[in-house]
Amino acid sequence: LQNENTNLHITVKSNITPELKIDQSVAHNGVCLTVVSLNNNEYTVTAIKETLDKTNLSYLKTGDKVNLERAMKLGDRLDGHIVQGHVDQTGVCKAITEENGSWVFTFEYDSSLNNITIEKGSITVNGTSLTVVNSANNSFSVAIIPYTYNHTNFNTFKVGTVINLEFDVLGKYVTKLVNINQLK
Repeated sequence: LQNENTNLHITVKSNITPELKIDQSVAHNGVCLTVVSLNNNEYTVTAIKETLDKTNLSYLKTGDKVNLERAMKLGDRLDGHIVQGHVDQTGVCKAITEENGSWVFTFEYDSSLNNITIEKGSITVNGTSLTVVNSANNSFSVAIIPYTYNHTNFNTFKVGTVINLEFDVLGKYVTKLVNINQLK
């Protein structure tokens, strides 16, 4: 991690590095960032103040585990939900319950920003696309299988961990349309 003025340069060591090119996008904890340099098995991206203010990237420490996702290629299968890599807001882990082989994570978020969840709808937590199992006005829960727990940074979460949230894109459009119609 290297600060430069209000920017943060993030250098990542990853086995996907040989596949990358400068100018490509990679999501980091769900935050879409542009590759600005490559060096052997490391690459660097830059997060600007706007990104740091609205995501959990400002909390990163050297050595932290980060979820990575390459951009989708047109014509590929959609293995999950439609995810843009545009974080809507942060949330906070409020509870972690081990369920005899799986885990339920409960997160809370500021509902005054008009983002919503619905049961069985999609939500992206740190770039991991998931299905909501319980939904409330300002909180939701997701169930995590062992594969996801072991291959993402969910295994580093504790109560109080700040996470990035990308809400369901269709839900955002519906909410916007309903709010516009209520103003008429």
